[in-house]
Amino acid sequence: MLKVKGGRRTRVIAEIGNNHEGDIGVARELVQAAAAAGVDAVKFQTFVPENYTTVLDRDRQARLRGFQLSFDQFAELAELAHGLDLGFISTPLDLDSARFLGGIVDAIKIASGDNTFYPLIACAAESGKPMIVSTGIADEAQIAKAVGCARAVWARTGAGGDLTLLHCVVSYPAAPDQANLAAVGTLRARFPEERIGYSDHTIGAEAACLAVALGAEVLEKHFTLDNNYSDFRDHQVSADPDAMRAFVDAVRRTENMLGDGALGTMPCEEENITPVRRSLCAARDLPAGVVLGPDDVNWVRPGGGIPPGGEAAALGKRLMRALAQGEMVVGRDLQPAD
Repeated sequence: MLKVKGGRRTRVIAEIGNNHEGDIGVARELVQAAAAAGVDAVKFQTFVPENYTTVLDRDRQARLRGFQLSFDQFAELAELAHGLDLGFISTPLDLDSARFLGGIVDAIKIASGDNTFYPLIACAAESGKPMIVSTGIADEAQIAKAVGCARAVWARTGAGGDLTLLHCVVSYPAAPDQANLAAVGTLRARFPEERIGYSDHTIGAEAACLAVALGAEVLEKHFTLDNNYSDFRDHQVSADPDAMRAFVDAVRRTENMLGDGALGTMPCEEENITPVRRSLCAARDLPAGVVLGPDDVNWVRPGGGIPPGGEAAALGKRLMRALAQGEMVVGRDLQPAD
């Protein structure tokens, strides 16, 4: 899968999609701005319009032709991304585009709308490249079928095997109360062999940070140069460069707060161990020579002495010197009673 800058766990993908609107200069600028924002990869959409939507929808065909970049231009963008230490990903929306992308991308993305387009999934898998599949509008059986389709190709060809599933809500923007972030955990439980992530269509970074806390290892966020660039809807629901930088920073802070999950003592706790632990002490003023019983001792802060659970080292032993109430019981003050 894509490398992560600085060894971090979460891969952040700037989803440029078609926000270049067919202008290769703008596409280059988007890649450069994404790199400056600190993401790990950029993603586009690659398509041949007549193989994507019906030619009977003339208005949409005309818009798609206006947004279309050539295969040569995508190859140029891949080279630019790699030169900026970015992964390059694209979503093929037809079989010809999938075959082409297999030669230039670091990973191939299957859109939510195509997670039941099994010929496309199989064609993408034949490249042997890592695959990312958005799971929007699909139920568990449909997701399992998509996974099975890709893995069947890999088993037959002996290539590939790296698959990421992204929880996704196909609404732009997605309402916070319908983000259904718990699905990240569900996907992790149902598909333990796959990497799980989140394609974020909400506004802001809160949902993505929560997804990271739930175990998402890949995040995708729509990206634009300017929310008011044009009337193309995707600009309004995308992060601009400042918002993307804030998004990446929020994700990295979340990672830092999550830590590695190991149980034990954090470095910042070391100096507090002794003050907050407890030690065995005299429950009352005790004369020398007394044989300690359960009613003679108590446990108070600080630690450093006989800890709770270590009473056997003291009970039934004779005090060699008098202790005042609250004074710590230590081994050198004790001797066998007999």
